[in-house]
Amino acid sequence: MREIRCGACNRKLGEGDYSRLAIKCPRCKTMNFLRAERPEPAGRRASDSKEVSRDEGKAPTGEERIQIP
Repeated sequence: MREIRCGACNRKLGEGDYSRLAIKCPRCKTMNFLRAERPEPAGRRASDSKEVSRDEGKAPTGEERIQIP
């Protein structure tokens, strides 16, 4: 399960798995719209090429945050 926090004040709003979620923060009243990212297609792998991506080794966030005050 993922921890869900307000994008404006960082208050913990809950935990859970979601594909799309809209939740209003009771502290700052910001509407938080969350959506799970789609996984990248398995077409080309970094190990197939001598080039190494700068993002390799970073953990994906798995979410996209949109804030509307």
